[in-house]
Amino acid sequence: MDRQVTDWLEKIQYDPFMYLHKSNDAALKYYTGQLVGTTAMDNVENLWELKEPERIIKKQNPDGSWTYRGSRPGDEYGENYELLETWRKLNSLVYKYGFNKEYHAIQKAAEYLFSCQTPEGDIRGILSNQYTPYYLGAFLATLIKAGYEDDKRISLAFHFLESMRQNDGGWIIPMAMYKTTEYYSLCQKEPIQPDRSLPFSHMATGMVIRAYAAHPVYCQLKIAKHTGKLLKNRLFKKDTFTSRQAIAYWFKFHYPFWWTSLLTVLDSLLKIGFDRDDTDVKKGLGWFISHQNPDGGWSSGYGRKKTSESDQWITLAVCRVLKGFYE
Repeated sequence: MDRQVTDWLEKIQYDPFMYLHKSNDAALKYYTGQLVGTTAMDNVENLWELKEPERIIKKQNPDGSWTYRGSRPGDEYGENYELLETWRKLNSLVYKYGFNKEYHAIQKAAEYLFSCQTPEGDIRGILSNQYTPYYLGAFLATLIKAGYEDDKRISLAFHFLESMRQNDGGWIIPMAMYKTTEYYSLCQKEPIQPDRSLPFSHMATGMVIRAYAAHPVYCQLKIAKHTGKLLKNRLFKKDTFTSRQAIAYWFKFHYPFWWTSLLTVLDSLLKIGFDRDDTDVKKGLGWFISHQNPDGGWSSGYGRKKTSESDQWITLAVCRVLKGFYE
């Protein structure tokens, strides 16, 4: 086995590749091979022909969106459920199957997201007409990964994010300053400005930082480093006023990434340039080292009794972080 791979594997108790090789998912196998250096990166287009991405793309609407099929209680208040669903599908195509803007369906999906961008720079519709800097960060990370890092609309969105920072340098969800029961009464009014004196939310800030971490230029800025310092100092602590305050949310994982977790923050810190010898980073890595399952994998944290495909993707993401810090 490659010496570099051996170095980081020596940090953990069980071999994760025994677990990953059990998967029948061709995309997961491709990225596992890439991790150990047996898969050529330029072969990613082979994944575009798999049945699952074909199934997803066939359901894309002519305007580039995907239709949300769940409950829609906020329709009358202007919530855009298709915006969320389109990002979710785009996220899967980009991060699981390696799609980029060279593919027509990705162009259409990206243009749909950009069609929801306001003159201020934010992509609006998740919470009616209210500001959602946390989702904007997640949207930007996906669009940048798809190849839109040089698009002027991306620059405009980053400008908006910088204008929405708290006094301490992080971000909050302005609507979260109010009780949930007040939500719909506030929708359709002027967007609520954040109280800048409030402490940042690590859930919101952890989604924003993914945009900076994904961008080849913005990841090098002082704002990215400062945000990383804020987040690493908040690891394993309770969040401020959000619906995901509990410490347990640090250990609930999704792939592709969604909410802020220990895994998403470490991934961002790695891309921004933090070192494994940083005290907080070391604690985060130590948690994964001590919480590996005997079968070699890591669990989502959502209490599933049986091994699931999602756990395998999460295991792949953990391995990438460990390899990145320990190589």
